[in-house]
Amino acid sequence: MEILLAPIVTEKASDASEMRKCYSFFVHPKANKIQIKKAVEKYYDVKVDKVRTLIYGAKHFTKFTKSGIQKGKTNYTKKAMVQLREGDEIDLYANV
Repeated sequence: MEILLAPIVTEKASDASEMRKCYSFFVHPKANKIQIKKAVEKYYDVKVDKVRTLIYGAKHFTKFTKSGIQKGKTNYTKKAMVQLREGDEIDLYANV
């Protein structure tokens, strides 16, 4: 099971990383805080101070088409906000 799926690169996440050294990632929905902490420390070679997680539920939608009404839903996602110790930093744009 891959814990870290992708970093979140938005304006709000970039401001948090610059001001508070708090980085955001999409993570596996079944991962817990300890697994996330170990994965970030191993992959980026930094020390993690705090991990906060957010679970976004599935969104239900309805489409009206020529053939009739179609109902569906999106998958639920989990995000992790990882705060690093003083002096550590992650360069998300190094591999671009």
